[in-house]
Order: sequence, then C-alpha cells, then structure tokens
Amino acid sequence: MTDLSTFSNFGSVLDAVRRSMQHLIPPPDIKPSEWAEKNIKIPVGNAIPGPINFDNAPYQRGMIDAIKEYGVRRITYMTGAQLGKTTIQQCATGYFIAHEPKSQIFVQPTQGDVQTFLETKLRPMIEANKSISEKMAKPRSRDGVNNSRMISYVGGWLMFSWAGSPKTLRSRSAPITHADEIDGMEATAEGDPVELLSQRSATFGDQSLRTESSTPTVKGVSRVETAFLNGDRRRYYVPCPHCSEAQFLKWENVTWEGRKSSNIQDAREDLDQEHHPETAGYRCECCGQVWTDGERIAAIRNAEKLGHGWKAEKPFHGHISFHAPEMLSTFRKMRDIVQSYLDKLALDDLQVFVNVSLGETYEEKGDKADPETLQNRAEEYKSTVPNGGVYLTCGIDMQMDRLELEIVAWGAGEESWSIDYRVLWGDPLGEEVWEDLDDILESTYLHESGAQLSISASCLDTGGTAGYTQRAYEYVKSRRNRKLFAIKGRGGWGMPIVQSPQRKQSGKDKRKIDLFIVGTDEAKLVVMRRLDLDKQGPGYCHFPIERETEWYRQLTAEKLVTRYIKGQPIREWHKPDRARNEGLDCRVYALAALKIMQPNLKRIAERVAMGGDHIRTVQSDEPVKSSSTIIRKKAKVAENNVDAVQPATIIKKRKVFGNKK
Repeated sequence: MTDLSTFSNFGSVLDAVRRSMQHLIPPPDIKPSEWAEKNIKIPVGNAIPGPINFDNAPYQRGMIDAIKEYGVRRITYMTGAQLGKTTIQQCATGYFIAHEPKSQIFVQPTQGDVQTFLETKLRPMIEANKSISEKMAKPRSRDGVNNSRMISYVGGWLMFSWAGSPKTLRSRSAPITHADEIDGMEATAEGDPVELLSQRSATFGDQSLRTESSTPTVKGVSRVETAFLNGDRRRYYVPCPHCSEAQFLKWENVTWEGRKSSNIQDAREDLDQEHHPETAGYRCECCGQVWTDGERIAAIRNAEKLGHGWKAEKPFHGHISFHAPEMLSTFRKMRDIVQSYLDKLALDDLQVFVNVSLGETYEEKGDKADPETLQNRAEEYKSTVPNGGVYLTCGIDMQMDRLELEIVAWGAGEESWSIDYRVLWGDPLGEEVWEDLDDILESTYLHESGAQLSISASCLDTGGTAGYTQRAYEYVKSRRNRKLFAIKGRGGWGMPIVQSPQRKQSGKDKRKIDLFIVGTDEAKLVVMRRLDLDKQGPGYCHFPIERETEWYRQLTAEKLVTRYIKGQPIREWHKPDRARNEGLDCRVYALAALKIMQPNLKRIAERVAMGGDHIRTVQSDEPVKSSSTIIRKKAKVAENNVDAVQPATIIKKRKVFGNKK
C-alpha cells in the first residue's frame, strides 16, 4: 500500500480523501428541525440572533420538518407576518446544502427581489454558519461557482432566478425548487412561472420537492390560496388555558374595549369608536374565557406537548399546506395586532391587514361603482371647500385636443371632496391651453373656515404621443416651484401607487426632470373601493350637487374583470368600447399627488381650524386684490413646508364641466 506521507502535498491529499469519504457515509437520520437547532445560527441584525431554538416558536418546527415527511412532493406556506417564513426558507435551503446535498432552484418575483434576498437574507446566513459555508465554493474560486446567479457546493448547486425570466427557468432542472411570494409573480407569454418552475423538478420523480410561500392577496386570483386549498390544509390548534379545548386562532375571537365588529366584513362598525387596544385578548370559542397575552403565548408553546399543534383538514396525498396567521406569533403582542388593524381601518387599507396579519385573501365587495348611486348622494357644499377638506391636489390628463383635470380636497383618513372638474380645450402643442392651466393652478379656493386654500400638489400625465410627452416635460420643468409632478401610468398588480421617480432628459438644454411611475391598477382599485363606501369617514368620497352626469359615468367607466390566460386567472381593468374614462384617470392622478407629498392631514386640519398665521383668512366681502400681495409673501415663507397650506387669490370663476372654449 502506498504511503501517503511520501507525497509533497500530503495534507491536501488527505483533505481530499476525507471529503470523498464523507459522501460514502449516509447523513444521520435526524429531523430537519433537529439539524437546524444544531447547525444554524440566526445572523446578527435579526430580532433574535444566535442559535435557532424552535421552542420559542414551536409551530415552525412542523413547517420545516415537512420537507422530509414521507411521500411529500409539494409544500405550500400561506402565512402572515412575523411568523418566521424567512427562517423556514433558510433552514430548508441550508439542509439541502450541508446535510443532504441536492441541487436547488430558488425563484423570486423580480430580479430586484433576488438581489435583496441574496444580500440581506441568504449570504448573511451562510456567513454566520460554518456548517454551510465550508461546503460552498468561494467567490472567484476555481473550485466552483459563487455569484449572484448560482452558488455551487459539494453535491449540488443553488441557482437563483425570477418570475420574469422564463429562459433562466428552462435552462436547468433540479430536484428541489423554492418559489417565494408567488402571489407577486406575473404570468409571462410562456405561462405561469410557478408551473414552469414545477416542471424543472418533475423528471426527478419521488426525489423531487417543490416549496412555495406567499402572503395571500385577493380572493379568486391568489395562487397561494389555491395551492393551500389543494393541499391537506394544516392549521395550528392551540389548547385553551381554561377549558383545554383546542382551536385554531381566528380574528373573530379577538376582543378589546371598543370593538363593535364581529368580523372583517363589518369592520366599518369600528369607525368613530373609542378603542383601547391595550385591553386586547383572545376569547375562547368554547368556554368564552378571555386569554391574556401571556396565556396565549404559553398555550402556543405548549400545544404540541399536549398533543395538539398542526392538524390537517384533508387527507394527505403528497401535498402539505400550512396556514399561519400573525396571532400565532409568539413575538407579537395582541395589542400591536389590534393597533395595526385600527391604523389600516383609519386609512381604508384593510386589505393589507387581512393579507399581512391574518394571512388570508381579501374578498372584494364589488368590481364597479354605480354612477347613478354616486350622483344621488351628491351634496350641497356650504363653501367651495367644505370643513373636512384641508389639502388640495390636482390630477391632470392630457389628450391631443384638450387637458382635463380634477381638483380634490383631502381630509383625515384620506376622506375626499371633489372641488372642481374642468376641460380645457386646445392643442397641448400650443401655448394657450397651458396658460389656461396656469390660471387654474395659481387659483385658490375658499374654505368653509374662511381661509383661502391653494393647490398644494399636482400630477400631469405625460403618456401618449412622443411630441405631446415632450411638451408635458417642458411644462413641468418650467414650473418646478409649484410642486407639479410629471407622471406616467404603469399597469401591474402589487405595485405601489407611486414609485420613486426616474430621471428623464428633456429639451435641448438636456435638463432632467423627475418622472414618477403611478401603479394604475392598484390606484384604480383604491379609488373603486372608496367609491363603494357608504359611510362618511376614512376613504369616503364626497361630490358637489352641481356635477354633471357625464362625469360620474367617466369616474365609474372601468370594471375589474378576471380573464384566464393559459389556465391562470388574470385581473385587469376593462373599459367598454367608446366609453370615456378621463374622470377616473384624473382622480387617480390627484391621489398620486397626495401620495407623493404624504402630508400630515390631521395636523393640517388642526391648523386650518385654528386659523394659524400661515393661513390668510379672507372675508367673503373683502376685495381679492387687496389681499394679493400679503398672501404671496406669506406663501413664500411656507414654500419649503410640505404641510403648509399656501394661499393666494382666486383668479378665475369656475368653468362648467365639458364646455368648449
């Protein structure tokens, strides 16, 4: 037998032999949760850094152990926030790198999401855990690959992709696939990215495993809810500290002083109530006793020891599915969950609470507002701007022969009052129509308190023919001091109403302007939901009685429909042929202006009510001209104050809707 010590690189040869021998010995047969507790440390910077201890959150144990459950081929995680979904993903990925090496594909909704996951989640986890990092190729190493697209390790590789790159998804196959935030993935011309990914592991038969996770979105089109319902539907059962009856936690059973609603559907019953979230508890659905936060957390931690925990509603046929609401989190206090609910209710943004906190889909009440119903509830304003409205924005739509605009007053909770709607006839390539727009944007409006309110921010749509787009850029660029913003609409679900601006070059002088992208699909959904509200308060929309019928038709012209493309439901806004929708577009742009500025509406309302020194109060019989100079000087002082109400003088009478010049 050859004496290895005679080799000059004896140490390297011995290491190579040792590594090779490791693959001849099967890994110890331990549960993934046990392996994780022995080998995984949560990196510094997380809420609870250090070695993983599933006793702190025992529901996570079953979620990670599912990857090695006998016969499993697919796992779906439909979860709320603060439940350790990232921890589960990291443990599963690490397990198939260091303990039972297999090749893996990890898919995120966008390329940016891939980079964020790598930089903030995966790489810090790898660096914090020697058991994983020692198995992986080093960056810029000759022994393998380690970059932003792929990391190789002993026994396999981990490839990263995103939903909009079907070519990347087709390029390789792997027995293990992970898809994160699948409800945020958009279908491509080649079909549903989640199904494309599943085909990458299909050839591995019983050795394949696909995991998918997401916060759910809208009922009927949510991928993760559909997948959850197709699985065995596991929920975590917790025993009552008083009667020992096990139950899974439901929002209907959360109680606090001030709650009037019985479920999410009648949430608006909680408006205009005095709430005390610090009194929040959980009422047992069997004995009626209210659990304190301490009792709830203890019951969750002891559930499995008492024979409860995860229980399936359907027989297991290879597909495990989990639903976990935020109330299951042992790191989240009930008072904070209730406060989150109240905050979202006040902003008329309950979908976020339902999706993120309850881990459930949001069910739309309606997909189209009724114009006749809206017109029938129109009001006689006591002044041009009623008391509740304290902050004016303007949304401007550009057509080839006119500009259309709406001026909206906003109040607490984004309750809104339509103040004016105008059609300015004229070719935008000329000067006259822009001069008319100048007159309007320089005008002020009489508030019921006696104050004069100016338009605080405006958005001008720049989409359309190239020449008109350039003309819109030039107009915005020459009037920057007015808080006039250039915008461009972009479809797609999951986008914010307003994204950070892009720098666009404009004109011969090559000066750049900021172009804000407006998520029109989401913005229209917000508008339509608010039009459907029938109780005054956050989100409610008020209309003046003199507004014409045609405007209401335009405001409600579009309908949200669901089409099926290659078997996948796609939601989109549909406008009947020849129907005009400028009224809806202008309302969306006025909302975008509000979102760009993000004013403190409550504080502004207090200032208007107090008649602060930044507001010029003009009596109804006082000549407008005499106050002009004083107002302009004070407006200049307030120019840099985002929350300031900047008055000037009323310059023009209002024009009748749609009248040609």
